[in-house]
Amino acid sequence: MKIRPAHPGEAALIHELIHELAVFEKAPESAQATLAQISGAFFCQHPAVFCDMIEDEEGLVQGLGIWFLNYSTWTGTHGIYLEDLYIRESARGRGYGKAFLRHLAALCVARGYHRLQWWVLDWNQSAIDFYQGLGAQFMDEWTVMRVDGVALATLSVLDQ
Repeated sequence: MKIRPAHPGEAALIHELIHELAVFEKAPESAQATLAQISGAFFCQHPAVFCDMIEDEEGLVQGLGIWFLNYSTWTGTHGIYLEDLYIRESARGRGYGKAFLRHLAALCVARGYHRLQWWVLDWNQSAIDFYQGLGAQFMDEWTVMRVDGVALATLSVLDQ
């Protein structure tokens, strides 16, 4: 298997894999990114988000990982936030996900980053078990917060 950066000509494939992930996560309507947005984000001159493709032994793309840098004021270093890790259903159980997490962990260590973080859906017990088996731990004391849609627009103009 091989992990490599995505190429500009693969925007449609990235889009397809993101849609497959959204279907798996029971939220296909939430995957609204366009091909133009994907191309513009991953293949611009100074990207802030990165996509790596996971190929099988025959060179066929079986999954992807989308990640970006975050920053910890506590450690004073960057870290990697894994936005999406998706392995096609037919390719699961072959070690591709573990290899990708090792790939990102090695990037962290090589660059002096202190954290590799991601979210996992609370109903995805097989993923939770897999991640815990690799040494990942729950951050139970933290709750994810989000502002979007109408609330985001409203917040943007409060007290102006």
